[in-house]
Amino acid sequence: MAGLPPGDPQLVSMIVNHLKTQGLFDQFRRDCLADVDTKPAYLNLKQRVDNFVSNHLSNHTWSPHLNKNQLRNNIRQLVLQSGMLEQGVDRIVAQVVDPKINHIFRPQVERVVREFLSPGSCSQESPSSLLSTETKPDSTTPCPSWTP
Repeated sequence: MAGLPPGDPQLVSMIVNHLKTQGLFDQFRRDCLADVDTKPAYLNLKQRVDNFVSNHLSNHTWSPHLNKNQLRNNIRQLVLQSGMLEQGVDRIVAQVVDPKINHIFRPQVERVVREFLSPGSCSQESPSSLLSTETKPDSTTPCPSWTP
């Protein structure tokens, strides 16, 4: 590992796997999913999709012979083709993920990467403290700040 240059695909893969084993990605996903349904972008997208589906279904008359699977797949394709999901997801990411990147995610990732690259040279912390959603500056960590 020491002989691999920064940015080497093998080194990056090892670091990503280490971050996964530390549970960091799962914690980030949980943190983001906990916030998503309260954000205006999500509520707006949900309303737009609901209205789109309702309008489409209003053009169909229910009958026992109606192929519901075909209708469902048709609606799914129409929603995907409309482009509203891409726009909506981009807005959701902007409201949920972007605000957390610099003050929550980045410090935790940097700390775990420093520990991975220089085991034993940083102060040892429990995995739960690495995964807390509140990050506090740690003045006892002797490792220099790592930047990608």
